Amino acid sequence: MIERWSRDQVLALAPDASSKKGAQSVSGPGKWPVTGVMPDVLWGECKGSGATPYRACVDLADTAYRCSCPSRKFPCKHTLGLLLLWSADGVSPADEPPAWVREWLEQRRARAARTAPPPPPSPDDPPGPGSRSAAGEAADGTGGPDATGAGPEGSGAGGSAGADGSGAGDGARPGGADAGGAAGPGGAGADAAARRAAQREERVTAGLAELERWLADQIGQGLASARRDAPAQWQELARRLVDAQAPGVAGFVSRLPRVLADEDWPSRLLGEYGLLNLLAVGHRRAAVLPGPLRDTIRSRVGFPVSREDVLAGERVRDEWDVLGRRDDEQDHLVSRRVWLRGRRTGRFALVLSFAPPGQPLDASLVTGTAVDADLAFYPGATPLRALVATRHAPVPAAPPEGTTVAGALTEIAGALTGDPWTDSWPVVLRAATPARTDGLWLLTDPGPEAAGEAGGDPAAPGSTGSATPGTDGNAPGPPGLLVHPVAGHPWRLLAVSGGRPVTVAGEWTPRGIRPFTAWDEQGRMVVL
Repeated sequence: MIERWSRDQVLALAPDASSKKGAQSVSGPGKWPVTGVMPDVLWGECKGSGATPYRACVDLADTAYRCSCPSRKFPCKHTLGLLLLWSADGVSPADEPPAWVREWLEQRRARAARTAPPPPPSPDDPPGPGSRSAAGEAADGTGGPDATGAGPEGSGAGGSAGADGSGAGDGARPGGADAGGAAGPGGAGADAAARRAAQREERVTAGLAELERWLADQIGQGLASARRDAPAQWQELARRLVDAQAPGVAGFVSRLPRVLADEDWPSRLLGEYGLLNLLAVGHRRAAVLPGPLRDTIRSRVGFPVSREDVLAGERVRDEWDVLGRRDDEQDHLVSRRVWLRGRRTGRFALVLSFAPPGQPLDASLVTGTAVDADLAFYPGATPLRALVATRHAPVPAAPPEGTTVAGALTEIAGALTGDPWTDSWPVVLRAATPARTDGLWLLTDPGPEAAGEAGGDPAAPGSTGSATPGTDGNAPGPPGLLVHPVAGHPWRLLAVSGGRPVTVAGEWTPRGIRPFTAWDEQGRMVVL
């Protein structure tokens, strides 16, 4: 039997606030005259406004949903309501599913068998007619927002494969055919793709050369007038970079106006200009750089990597804890980031899906669960973004292994060493205590005093409670990670912690960490 999800886990799946509210209104047992659950499937019939009840079911093994209601939201309120009823132990076990559930499961299994990605080729195998050349890869036209640049800090969005989702092979194009229509490596389609790739390389090189000259001019004349003159210049520069087919760099430039809202905007702007220049110079000198770093730079510039090429590469099998997720809307697309951590390898992974506003996003990875799966990572100096290649059996959930604040900073430094344009990185602190110092919230390691009960009001400015040593200005405060200002007062985390150390998972950014999940002393998971 799949371990029951908590109420927090179910509500975290809601696509919006109205779905969450609607789910709670249909989660009572009186709304579900017919329900049942088996080790890998949950189903029920919900009373609606019509004569025919809505039929909802959930594939618990592969985390998929279905409902007969006309809602375009995914999962809909009926599916969420059924899950809430199940989480409250309100669904009785059954010996077998009804015919409509069995038919849906059979269709899913058959579709999964047809679309399952092939195993990665052996290095000794000769390339087949379906393999993709580098030229076809650069010109396949599947570019979209890159996961690694979709963060809130705006440090260089890349342009890898677009709305590929995070499923285990759903939607993969069979046969590895070129988007340019090449039937084989020697056909006219391959020649056309090679020409398009060469033309794009020329445009990108010219566009980034112009960017280098523009940056030199900005530094030469100083930043004093940047607040007045720069925004219009950035808009025009981003447009020219899009014309030069460097969408990743254009995205980087288009987010520069956010820097001007900070008090220390001159230093931040200078840092952003430095990263832009480093990216342009790195592209110009790509031929002499190590392969992984070259892959990182091309991704940041905006060259796509096809889903097929990622799935054909090396795969990492592990038991992956689903740490948390975050949705963002940008450039008329909603992106969903789901962070994972491998129990054996200790590796982090980021699974991304995209959809237009109002359309469903991938919801197959549930926060607080764990899955035995093969992940295929996108190439780069610090591989993080991944696709779920094959899902195996679910595994029991447990609090993830974490590290200290110093260990997390070492992990972040390693990521930045390989990819200086990294603007977010997952962290798991195994024993973190929220503390307030000089009006700022920190996640600190437990010390002799911090490990005990809080002696003061942790929410009050200047509190000198035992959970926040050093706030009186006479002694150094505990080492900690700054909580991102957008997180505000971490009330839920304070409630879970109660002044005691808890396991916390979050997303590091240059402006602080954004906590999204915590586990208390009993190992219970809470979505923050």
